[in-house]
Amino acid sequence: MLHVRVITPPSLSGRLQQFLLSDQAVTHLVVLPSAAKDPAGDVVEFDVVREGATAVLDRLRELGVGGRGAIVVEKVDAAMSASAERAARRTPGLGVDAVVWHEIEQQTGEETRLSVAFLTFMSVAMVIAAIGVLLDQPILIVGSMVVGPEFGPLAALCVGLVRRKPFLIRRSTVALAVGFPVGMVVTVIAVWLLTAAGLVNESMLLAERPLTDFIWRPDALSWVIGFLGGIAGILSLTSAKAGTLVGVLISVTTVPAAANAAVAVAYGVSDEAYGSMLQLVINMASIILAGVLTLLVQRLAWRRR
Repeated sequence: MLHVRVITPPSLSGRLQQFLLSDQAVTHLVVLPSAAKDPAGDVVEFDVVREGATAVLDRLRELGVGGRGAIVVEKVDAAMSASAERAARRTPGLGVDAVVWHEIEQQTGEETRLSVAFLTFMSVAMVIAAIGVLLDQPILIVGSMVVGPEFGPLAALCVGLVRRKPFLIRRSTVALAVGFPVGMVVTVIAVWLLTAAGLVNESMLLAERPLTDFIWRPDALSWVIGFLGGIAGILSLTSAKAGTLVGVLISVTTVPAAANAAVAVAYGVSDEAYGSMLQLVINMASIILAGVLTLLVQRLAWRRR
Protein backbone atom coordinates (compact mmCIF):
# COMPACT_ATOMS: atom_id res chain seq x y z
CA MET A 1 0.00 0.00 0.00
CA LEU A 2 1.09 3.58 -0.72
CA HIS A 3 0.26 6.79 1.10
CA VAL A 4 -0.30 9.81 -1.13
CA ARG A 5 -0.33 13.43 0.01
CA VAL A 6 -1.69 15.94 -2.49
CA ILE A 7 -1.71 19.72 -2.45
CA THR A 8 -4.35 20.90 -4.87
CA PRO A 9 -5.76 24.31 -5.82
CA PRO A 10 -9.31 24.77 -4.49
CA SER A 11 -10.57 24.87 -8.07
CA LEU A 12 -9.46 21.25 -8.59
CA SER A 13 -10.25 19.97 -5.12
CA GLY A 14 -13.87 19.03 -5.81
CA ARG A 15 -13.10 17.02 -8.94
CA LEU A 16 -10.20 15.34 -7.19
CA GLN A 17 -12.28 14.29 -4.20
CA GLN A 18 -15.06 13.00 -6.44
CA PHE A 19 -12.59 10.84 -8.34
CA LEU A 20 -10.93 9.47 -5.20
CA LEU A 21 -14.24 8.58 -3.59
CA SER A 22 -15.27 6.65 -6.69
CA ASP A 23 -12.03 4.66 -7.06
CA GLN A 24 -12.14 1.24 -5.36
CA ALA A 25 -8.37 1.15 -4.83
CA VAL A 26 -8.44 4.29 -2.64
CA THR A 27 -9.11 4.34 1.08
CA HIS A 28 -8.46 6.47 4.19
CA LEU A 29 -9.33 9.71 2.39
CA VAL A 30 -8.63 12.87 4.43
CA VAL A 31 -9.31 16.44 3.22
CA LEU A 32 -7.87 19.54 4.93
CA PRO A 33 -9.27 22.66 3.22
CA SER A 34 -6.80 25.55 2.80
CA ALA A 35 -4.22 23.78 5.01
CA ALA A 36 -1.29 24.13 2.60
CA LYS A 37 0.73 27.35 2.49
CA ASP A 38 3.47 26.62 -0.07
CA PRO A 39 2.08 25.95 -2.57
CA ALA A 40 -1.21 27.24 -1.27
CA GLY A 41 -4.27 25.03 -1.51
CA ASP A 42 -6.17 22.14 0.01
CA VAL A 43 -4.34 19.11 1.42
CA VAL A 44 -5.79 15.75 0.37
CA GLU A 45 -4.31 12.58 1.81
CA PHE A 46 -5.26 8.99 1.05
CA ASP A 47 -3.93 5.45 0.84
CA VAL A 48 -4.05 3.35 -2.31
CA VAL A 49 -3.28 -0.32 -2.82
CA ARG A 50 -0.28 -0.93 -5.10
CA GLU A 51 -2.29 -2.77 -7.73
CA GLY A 52 -4.39 0.35 -8.32
CA ALA A 53 -1.74 2.99 -7.71
CA THR A 54 -0.56 3.58 -11.28
CA ALA A 55 -4.06 4.33 -12.57
CA VAL A 56 -4.75 6.70 -9.66
CA LEU A 57 -1.46 8.57 -10.06
CA ASP A 58 -2.02 8.84 -13.81
CA ARG A 59 -5.42 10.39 -13.15
CA LEU A 60 -3.91 12.90 -10.72
CA ARG A 61 -1.53 14.03 -13.43
CA GLU A 62 -4.36 14.27 -15.95
CA LEU A 63 -6.23 16.55 -13.56
CA GLY A 64 -3.17 18.82 -13.46
CA VAL A 65 -2.55 18.38 -9.75
CA GLY A 66 1.20 17.85 -10.16
CA GLY A 67 1.68 20.99 -12.23
CA ARG A 68 -0.45 23.30 -10.08
CA GLY A 69 0.16 21.70 -6.69
CA ALA A 70 2.16 18.73 -5.45
CA ILE A 71 2.01 14.93 -5.23
CA VAL A 72 4.06 13.07 -2.63
CA VAL A 73 4.05 9.26 -2.49
CA GLU A 74 5.29 7.18 0.46
CA LYS A 75 5.35 3.46 1.18
CA VAL A 76 3.14 2.14 3.95
CA ASP A 77 4.95 -0.54 5.95
CA ALA A 78 1.87 -1.68 7.88
CA ALA A 79 -1.84 -0.92 7.76
CA MET A 80 -4.35 -2.40 10.20
CA SER A 81 -7.64 -1.45 8.62
CA ALA A 82 -10.72 -3.26 7.42
CA SER A 83 -11.17 -0.52 4.82
CA ALA A 84 -7.69 -1.21 3.42
CA GLU A 85 -8.45 -4.92 3.25
CA ARG A 86 -11.65 -4.19 1.32
CA ALA A 87 -9.76 -1.98 -1.13
CA ALA A 88 -7.26 -4.79 -1.76
CA ARG A 89 -10.05 -7.31 -2.34
CA ARG A 90 -11.95 -5.02 -4.72
CA THR A 91 -8.92 -4.18 -6.84
CA PRO A 92 -7.84 -6.85 -9.36
CA GLY A 93 -4.37 -8.34 -9.06
CA LEU A 94 -1.81 -8.69 -6.31
CA GLY A 95 0.19 -5.83 -4.85
CA VAL A 96 3.45 -7.77 -5.00
CA ASP A 97 3.02 -8.18 -8.77
CA ALA A 98 1.97 -4.58 -9.44
CA VAL A 99 4.35 -2.16 -11.14
CA VAL A 100 3.93 1.40 -9.90
CA TRP A 101 5.58 3.10 -12.86
CA HIS A 102 5.84 6.52 -11.22
CA GLU A 103 7.62 4.95 -8.26
CA ILE A 104 10.11 2.96 -10.31
CA GLU A 105 10.85 5.92 -12.59
CA GLN A 106 11.63 8.07 -9.58
CA GLN A 107 13.63 5.36 -7.87
CA THR A 108 15.78 4.44 -10.85
CA GLY A 109 16.08 8.06 -11.97
CA GLU A 110 17.82 8.95 -8.72
CA GLU A 111 20.39 6.22 -9.40
CA THR A 112 21.46 7.76 -12.71
CA ARG A 113 22.93 11.00 -11.39
CA LEU A 114 26.62 11.22 -12.25
CA SER A 115 27.64 12.30 -8.76
CA VAL A 116 30.90 12.21 -6.84
CA ALA A 117 29.40 9.46 -4.69
CA PHE A 118 28.56 7.34 -7.76
CA LEU A 119 32.08 7.65 -9.17
CA THR A 120 33.61 6.97 -5.77
CA PHE A 121 31.56 3.81 -5.25
CA MET A 122 32.45 2.65 -8.76
CA SER A 123 36.17 3.27 -8.20
CA VAL A 124 36.23 1.68 -4.76
CA ALA A 125 34.34 -1.38 -6.03
CA MET A 126 36.76 -1.86 -8.91
CA VAL A 127 39.86 -1.52 -6.74
CA ILE A 128 38.43 -4.10 -4.33
CA ALA A 129 37.72 -6.41 -7.28
CA ALA A 130 41.22 -5.84 -8.66
CA ILE A 131 42.78 -6.94 -5.40
CA GLY A 132 40.42 -9.91 -5.31
CA VAL A 133 41.54 -10.89 -8.82
CA LEU A 134 45.23 -10.70 -7.95
CA LEU A 135 44.76 -12.64 -4.70
CA ASP A 136 42.27 -15.07 -6.30
CA GLN A 137 39.83 -14.34 -3.48
CA PRO A 138 36.12 -14.74 -4.38
CA ILE A 139 35.02 -13.04 -1.16
CA LEU A 140 36.57 -9.79 -2.39
CA ILE A 141 34.88 -10.24 -5.77
CA VAL A 142 31.53 -10.66 -4.03
CA GLY A 143 32.21 -7.56 -1.94
CA SER A 144 32.95 -5.50 -5.03
CA MET A 145 29.69 -6.63 -6.63
CA VAL A 146 27.71 -5.39 -3.65
CA VAL A 147 29.57 -2.06 -3.48
CA GLY A 148 29.28 -1.40 -7.22
CA PRO A 149 26.48 1.07 -8.12
CA GLU A 150 26.11 0.07 -11.75
CA PHE A 151 22.80 -1.79 -11.51
CA GLY A 152 20.92 1.45 -10.82
CA PRO A 153 21.73 3.02 -14.21
CA LEU A 154 21.21 -0.33 -15.95
CA ALA A 155 17.72 -0.60 -14.45
CA ALA A 156 16.99 3.03 -15.30
CA LEU A 157 18.02 2.39 -18.90
CA CYS A 158 15.56 -0.51 -19.08
CA VAL A 159 12.76 1.64 -17.65
CA GLY A 160 13.62 4.50 -20.00
CA LEU A 161 13.50 2.24 -23.05
CA VAL A 162 10.17 0.67 -22.08
CA ARG A 163 8.54 3.92 -20.96
CA ARG A 164 10.13 5.96 -23.77
CA LYS A 165 11.69 8.44 -21.37
CA PRO A 166 14.61 10.13 -23.20
CA PHE A 167 15.95 11.80 -20.06
CA LEU A 168 16.24 8.43 -18.28
CA ILE A 169 17.97 6.86 -21.28
CA ARG A 170 20.34 9.78 -21.61
CA ARG A 171 21.26 10.06 -17.94
CA SER A 172 21.74 6.34 -17.41
CA THR A 173 23.86 6.02 -20.55
CA VAL A 174 26.06 8.91 -19.45
CA ALA A 175 26.43 7.43 -15.96
CA LEU A 176 27.55 4.08 -17.38
CA ALA A 177 29.71 5.58 -20.13
CA VAL A 178 31.57 7.78 -17.65
CA GLY A 179 31.44 5.62 -14.51
CA PHE A 180 33.11 2.52 -15.91
CA PRO A 181 36.05 4.32 -17.60
CA VAL A 182 36.67 6.48 -14.54
CA GLY A 183 36.65 3.42 -12.29
CA MET A 184 39.00 1.58 -14.62
CA VAL A 185 41.45 4.49 -14.78
CA VAL A 186 41.48 4.74 -10.99
CA THR A 187 42.03 0.97 -10.80
CA VAL A 188 44.98 1.09 -13.22
CA ILE A 189 46.59 3.83 -11.14
CA ALA A 190 45.89 1.90 -7.93
CA VAL A 191 47.51 -1.24 -9.37
CA TRP A 192 50.59 0.74 -10.38
CA LEU A 193 50.85 2.24 -6.89
CA LEU A 194 50.39 -1.14 -5.19
CA THR A 195 53.00 -2.63 -7.51
CA ALA A 196 55.46 0.16 -6.70
CA ALA A 197 54.84 -0.49 -3.00
CA GLY A 198 55.66 -4.16 -3.50
CA LEU A 199 52.21 -5.39 -2.46
CA VAL A 200 51.23 -6.93 -5.81
CA ASN A 201 53.00 -7.87 -9.01
CA GLU A 202 52.36 -9.13 -12.53
CA SER A 203 53.09 -12.76 -11.63
CA MET A 204 49.95 -12.77 -9.48
CA LEU A 205 47.85 -11.99 -12.55
CA LEU A 206 49.61 -14.57 -14.73
CA ALA A 207 49.46 -17.32 -12.12
CA GLU A 208 46.73 -19.97 -12.05
CA ARG A 209 43.59 -18.44 -10.51
CA PRO A 210 41.01 -21.24 -10.45
CA LEU A 211 38.59 -19.36 -8.21
CA THR A 212 38.33 -16.14 -10.24
CA ASP A 213 39.45 -16.90 -13.80
CA PHE A 214 35.78 -17.11 -14.87
CA ILE A 215 35.79 -13.30 -14.84
CA TRP A 216 37.82 -13.06 -18.05
CA ARG A 217 36.74 -16.29 -19.72
CA PRO A 218 33.15 -15.71 -20.84
CA ASP A 219 31.03 -18.55 -22.19
CA ALA A 220 27.38 -19.27 -22.88
CA LEU A 221 26.65 -19.45 -19.16
CA SER A 222 27.83 -15.86 -18.79
CA TRP A 223 24.91 -14.77 -20.96
CA VAL A 224 22.47 -17.03 -19.11
CA ILE A 225 23.53 -15.76 -15.69
CA GLY A 226 23.40 -12.14 -16.80
CA PHE A 227 19.95 -12.64 -18.34
CA LEU A 228 18.57 -14.30 -15.21
CA GLY A 229 20.16 -11.61 -13.07
CA GLY A 230 18.46 -8.94 -15.15
CA ILE A 231 15.06 -10.57 -14.67
CA ALA A 232 15.52 -10.93 -10.93
CA GLY A 233 16.88 -7.40 -10.59
CA ILE A 234 13.93 -5.75 -12.31
CA LEU A 235 11.44 -7.89 -10.38
CA SER A 236 13.15 -6.91 -7.11
CA LEU A 237 12.68 -3.24 -7.99
CA THR A 238 9.09 -3.47 -9.18
CA SER A 239 8.04 -5.59 -6.19
CA ALA A 240 10.14 -3.55 -3.73
CA LYS A 241 12.07 -6.60 -2.49
CA ALA A 242 15.48 -5.18 -1.58
CA GLY A 243 16.78 -8.49 -0.28
CA THR A 244 16.40 -10.05 -3.71
CA LEU A 245 18.33 -7.17 -5.28
CA VAL A 246 21.35 -7.88 -3.08
CA GLY A 247 21.37 -11.42 -4.42
CA VAL A 248 21.26 -10.07 -7.97
CA LEU A 249 24.21 -7.77 -7.33
CA ILE A 250 26.43 -10.69 -6.34
CA SER A 251 25.44 -12.82 -9.33
CA VAL A 252 26.66 -10.70 -12.25
CA THR A 253 30.26 -9.83 -13.03
CA THR A 254 30.11 -6.33 -14.44
CA VAL A 255 32.39 -4.54 -11.95
CA PRO A 256 34.78 -7.51 -11.54
CA ALA A 257 35.13 -7.83 -15.31
CA ALA A 258 35.94 -4.13 -15.69
CA ALA A 259 38.39 -4.36 -12.79
CA ASN A 260 40.11 -7.41 -14.28
CA ALA A 261 40.42 -5.57 -17.58
CA ALA A 262 42.01 -2.62 -15.77
CA VAL A 263 44.52 -4.90 -14.02
CA ALA A 264 45.35 -6.56 -17.33
CA VAL A 265 45.85 -3.14 -18.95
CA ALA A 266 48.09 -2.05 -16.09
CA TYR A 267 50.35 -5.05 -16.69
CA GLY A 268 49.99 -5.12 -20.48
CA VAL A 269 48.28 -8.53 -20.68
CA SER A 270 46.17 -7.97 -23.77
CA ASP A 271 44.38 -11.33 -24.05
CA GLU A 272 43.04 -11.11 -20.51
CA ALA A 273 42.01 -7.48 -21.02
CA TYR A 274 40.07 -8.50 -24.14
CA GLY A 275 38.37 -11.43 -22.41
CA SER A 276 37.38 -9.25 -19.46
CA MET A 277 35.89 -6.55 -21.68
CA LEU A 278 33.97 -9.21 -23.61
CA GLN A 279 32.61 -10.52 -20.31
CA LEU A 280 31.56 -6.99 -19.36
CA VAL A 281 29.75 -6.40 -22.66
CA ILE A 282 27.98 -9.78 -22.49
CA ASN A 283 26.76 -9.18 -18.94
CA MET A 284 25.55 -5.64 -19.58
CA ALA A 285 23.79 -6.60 -22.82
CA SER A 286 22.06 -9.59 -21.23
CA ILE A 287 20.96 -7.56 -18.19
CA ILE A 288 19.50 -4.79 -20.36
CA LEU A 289 17.72 -7.25 -22.67
CA ALA A 290 16.29 -9.19 -19.74
CA GLY A 291 15.22 -6.02 -17.95
CA VAL A 292 13.41 -4.62 -20.98
CA LEU A 293 11.65 -7.90 -21.72
CA THR A 294 10.62 -8.31 -18.07
CA LEU A 295 9.10 -4.83 -17.94
CA LEU A 296 7.30 -5.36 -21.24
CA VAL A 297 5.81 -8.64 -20.03
CA GLN A 298 4.75 -7.03 -16.74
CA ARG A 299 3.09 -4.13 -18.55
CA LEU A 300 1.28 -6.43 -20.97
CA ALA A 301 0.12 -8.78 -18.23
CA TRP A 302 -1.14 -5.92 -16.06
CA ARG A 303 -3.02 -4.28 -18.92
CA ARG A 304 -4.81 -7.53 -19.68
CA ARG A 305 -5.71 -7.92 -16.03
